[in-house]
Amino acid sequence: MPERVALESEIIRKCLSRSELQCSFVEYRGFKVIYRRYASLFFIVGTKSDIDAGVGAENNENELGLLEFIHTLVETMDKWAGSICELDIMYQLEEVHFLLDEMVMNGYVVDTNKSNILRTLDLLERESRKNDEMFR
Repeated sequence: MPERVALESEIIRKCLSRSELQCSFVEYRGFKVIYRRYASLFFIVGTKSDIDAGVGAENNENELGLLEFIHTLVETMDKWAGSICELDIMYQLEEVHFLLDEMVMNGYVVDTNKSNILRTLDLLERESRKNDEMFR
């Protein structure tokens, strides 16, 4: 776990130090890192080669597909919370995790339809409100 935290810190520093004129793809220690900056928020996705492919296998992940996934995630969050900011993420972290879980399953992107993703979140919020009203 400490190694993972150190790796994440190094990747974050590397992404933060890059200028806006540089590419949003970085290869670092066998990982492909794809990132995108929206205002003051950085969204970072990392991939590595498939374990089944063996040691030294090439990482064939589609960088543009993951960049589009980040864009879709941000658009979905904007649709859900208005203009997404750090405070929305900090104070509604459970909902953000739920939204991300609707889009990604077991490391694979499974749904990018904003309406489908937000419908599930809306149902969850409605049921939560019903339960709150029941106990008043």
